[in-house]
Amino acid sequence: MSGRPIKRSLTLRGHRTSVSLEEDFWRAFRDIADEKSIPINALAAEIDEARGVDSGLASAIRLYVLRHYRDRA
Repeated sequence: MSGRPIKRSLTLRGHRTSVSLEEDFWRAFRDIADEKSIPINALAAEIDEARGVDSGLASAIRLYVLRHYRDRA
């Protein structure tokens, strides 16, 4: 897995936000969006809506990616 998180911008429901993820998580996140044939911003919005108030968006995305690949195994 790559080292430090990289900050990138996303648009959620018309508002810009920044999320810091390691490059491997960004790559996997983009791959999942491509598999689902939806824009990465749309997938991020789905994850954002489903996450609890106790977790940040970056953590929610990491867990989503992990679950996605675990469920495939």
